[in-house]
Amino acid sequence: MPDTRGVGGLGEKIASDFLKKSGYRVIEKNFRSRYGEIDIIALDGQDIVFVEVKLRNNLSFGSGREAVSPAKQLRIIKSAVDYIKKKSLEGRNVRFDVIEVCGRRDTVEHIKSAFGSSRLYTL
Repeated sequence: MPDTRGVGGLGEKIASDFLKKSGYRVIEKNFRSRYGEIDIIALDGQDIVFVEVKLRNNLSFGSGREAVSPAKQLRIIKSAVDYIKKKSLEGRNVRFDVIEVCGRRDTVEHIKSAFGSSRLYTL
């Protein structure tokens, strides 16, 4: 059985480095709530960005973005609400992104506002 925690950690490291190079400030990794885990929480200017990272060596199981089902999206949103409350960040603009890492560094695709429309949500 593959070590998915190690593989996931590699994808998160690649995604975190990508975000930093893109001007984001990573403020937390692997935030856990009773609903699940958020891989990366970053700031894009003043906006809080909750990032789900998906690493794929190939597309035999579909793309990374396809793996973020509506049920997974709901768990991420609920976890984000918990984070906002815990850190007293109510009223801030937030966004839900997916970073897809393919082929172990070959390509990184950043899908901004991956959940729903391209507008920012305010929690």
